[in-house]
Amino acid sequence: MCNVSNEKKIYVHVADDHKILIEGIIAVINTDKDIEIRDYSLTGKEVIDWFEKKGNKADVLILDITMPVLDGFEVLKHFNKVGIRQNVIILSSYDDIKIVQEMLSLGCNGYITKNNAGEHIVDAIKAVANGEQYFSSDIQNILVKTFAGQHVPIGDAPDKFLKETLTDRELDVLKLISKQHNSPEIADKLNLGLSTVETHRKNLLRKLKVKNSVGLAVYAVKNKIV
Repeated sequence: MCNVSNEKKIYVHVADDHKILIEGIIAVINTDKDIEIRDYSLTGKEVIDWFEKKGNKADVLILDITMPVLDGFEVLKHFNKVGIRQNVIILSSYDDIKIVQEMLSLGCNGYITKNNAGEHIVDAIKAVANGEQYFSSDIQNILVKTFAGQHVPIGDAPDKFLKETLTDRELDVLKLISKQHNSPEIADKLNLGLSTVETHRKNLLRKLKVKNSVGLAVYAVKNKIV
């Protein structure tokens, strides 16, 4: 537990695109007399508009990553661009180390996964308001392994991050799979061996976390790869 003076309330703004989750966070926060909610936002644009409105201030912003209009990445990039210095705790369902590192590079002060929010959110708010960093236990474990040079499995990440893990050749194969070409046809078109195409196919299934070619095609269309 972090020691924060009882003389001053900690004011918190919550941003998430799910009202029910916001209500759950508020319910947990309301159990602590030192913390008080100061409004909430349902989109990234609402977050920016709120903080840019004169008189609106919060000691801590609890920020989701995937929100409509502008996502959490874009919110932090905007804060950096216009010089808004804000304590931020990321509250996300994503636990991929690349996501965590990206948010840290953009200036977040803490990172909690949503399935651990209940037990960590109050301590996280007090720590970050006190100038410290805070991570839920699962994120701590990932960071420790990374710092120690150990292998960290690929975690859950937004689609745009998964796309960045694909090689140019894997993207070529994905495009042809999405156009309903089979492996021999792909091998012929790309001048590759059949086993090489099958390896690319397996890598795509693993990286994009789908089970079959239909899943690959859906991913490609959804992310405007084809």
